[in-house]
Amino acid sequence: MYAVIKTGGKQYRVQPGDTIVVEKLDGDAGQELKFDSVLMLGGDKGVTVGAPLVSGAFVGATLIETRKGEKIKIFKKTRRQGYRRTNGHRQLESVLRITGIEGAGETAKWDGKVNLMTKAEINLRARNLASRTATSDLGSTETVVAKGSKSSAKVEAAVVEGSAKPAKAPAKKAAKPAETDEA
Repeated sequence: MYAVIKTGGKQYRVQPGDTIVVEKLDGDAGQELKFDSVLMLGGDKGVTVGAPLVSGAFVGATLIETRKGEKIKIFKKTRRQGYRRTNGHRQLESVLRITGIEGAGETAKWDGKVNLMTKAEINLRARNLASRTATSDLGSTETVVAKGSKSSAKVEAAVVEGSAKPAKAPAKKAAKPAETDEA
């Protein structure tokens, strides 16, 4: 089942489980939102088009984060006059996870878990700069903490409570140059 909703002056085609980025909405991370401006519903029973809205239909969503979008540069120039101006901004946007659609006698729910991890945290974890907790194959819990600056990112693994320490790699020895007998 899918729906077409209108928010922030734009229309979005959504299904349960989709993640969408819309204009900034009020609310905190983890808050449940309800969109009742449903323009169209599609499902097993066919397509229902509203005039202008489908009555009694709504889309449920969870607010994951509110963040700044990509940088937009504005450049103005007048030829041969020495006039150049550079400006720009970053628009505020909200990230939503669609959890359910209801209307026209049909219901579709998403049975997954909403993860409230922000895009900034995902990017840091991809570069091994953020802390995280992971479970190894033996069932022990390891906490991985990153230290250092951007130029030298060092990752240190600390084992938590009673599990064995991981084996260290053997240290490399510097090779001495071979002496030759030239007499």
